[in-house]
Amino acid sequence: MKDLQNILEKCLANDSKSQKLLYEKYYGFALKTVFRYVYRYEKAVDVVNDGFVKIFRNCKKFECAENDHIEKIWMGWVKRIMINTAIDALRKNNMMSEIGALTEADMQKVDRSNGADQKILYNELICQIKKLSPSYRIAFNLYVIDGYSHAEIAKYLNISVGTSKSNLSKARLQLQKYITKDVQVSGICNL
Repeated sequence: MKDLQNILEKCLANDSKSQKLLYEKYYGFALKTVFRYVYRYEKAVDVVNDGFVKIFRNCKKFECAENDHIEKIWMGWVKRIMINTAIDALRKNNMMSEIGALTEADMQKVDRSNGADQKILYNELICQIKKLSPSYRIAFNLYVIDGYSHAEIAKYLNISVGTSKSNLSKARLQLQKYITKDVQVSGICNL
C-alpha cells in the first residue's frame, strides 16, 4: 500500500491531483456509508463532499504506525468522518433524515460495484432500516453496522446511554416485525 501512503503524503502538500485520486478511489465507499443515514441521493452526495473537505483539511491528523495495514486504518478513519458528517447534517435538520422513496436509480448510483446477490441483500436491508424512525435508525446504524459503543452514540447524539440502548432495542424489535411481516406477505420490498 505504498501507493496510498504516497498519495496521502502528496495530499498533505495540497496536491490537487492526489486529492482527486483519493476522492475517486474512496468516493463509493464514502457514499455507501453516508447513504445508511441520508437516503436522498443528492443530499448524500452533498454530505460525502462535505466529508471529503473535512478529510483534506484534517489529513495531517491521520496517523498510521503500521504501513502494512494502512488502507484498513485509512478506511476506518474515512468511515468515521463520513458518519460524523452525516450525523451533523441530520442534526441541522433536527434529526429528521430524508425520508422518501428510494428509487432503483438511486440504488444503482450508490452500489455499482457489487454483484447481483449483494445488491439485492443491500437493497432489502436499506429498505427495512429506512422504515425505522430517525432516532431508532441512527442508533441501529451506529451500533450494529458501524460498531460504535452506546457511550459513543450517547455523546454524538447528546442523549443518555440508556436512551441509546433503548433506541437500539426498539429498532431491533421493529426490524424483526418488518422482516417477519415481509416474509409472510410477499418477501418483496418495494423500493
